[in-house]
Amino acid sequence: MRDGNRIHPKKPAQGKENEVGPGSDEAPRGWWFSDTQARSFDAGQQCQASLGLEESVEAVRTAVKDLGPFDGVLGFSQGAALVAVLCSIQEQNLEPQFQFRFAILVAGFRSACSEHQRFYGGPASLAIPSLHIFGQEDQVIPDRMSRELLPLFQEPLVLTHPGGHFVPAASAHRQTYQEFLKRFQ
Repeated sequence: MRDGNRIHPKKPAQGKENEVGPGSDEAPRGWWFSDTQARSFDAGQQCQASLGLEESVEAVRTAVKDLGPFDGVLGFSQGAALVAVLCSIQEQNLEPQFQFRFAILVAGFRSACSEHQRFYGGPASLAIPSLHIFGQEDQVIPDRMSRELLPLFQEPLVLTHPGGHFVPAASAHRQTYQEFLKRFQ
């Protein structure tokens, strides 16, 4: 269930476990909880510790090991915040499985959790080529939060759109995506 910027997990209704998509009762998913007691997430919530980040990194590690290698990594919203963490882990050589050549972060942001700050404090900005996409009218992750992520990356490519919390797909946006991705063919 979504409540503003908070996500509260819920169990699927009986008999609906395999239905996914709009109108389904699938439980919302997140990469970590900022409120460990309520098991919820709020992008702007200051917290000392979170719940689930290590398991999420492990899930990505397993996917890369079993299904990779992958040229790049893409994340949306909290997933984009996780992508920034993964890029930092890669840059610090903390995970040999991570060999991403690029990152795409849609409606990304810096985690406000104190224990995650270690991923943002490196001596140099992240060298991985990155494309950052965010909406100027995003009510879930305001564009100022996405802009706070930009200094972490060397020469980030930025695509803004006049809309909200979604991946823009107009022709001009698709052209930007294609031009960015051509660099890695």
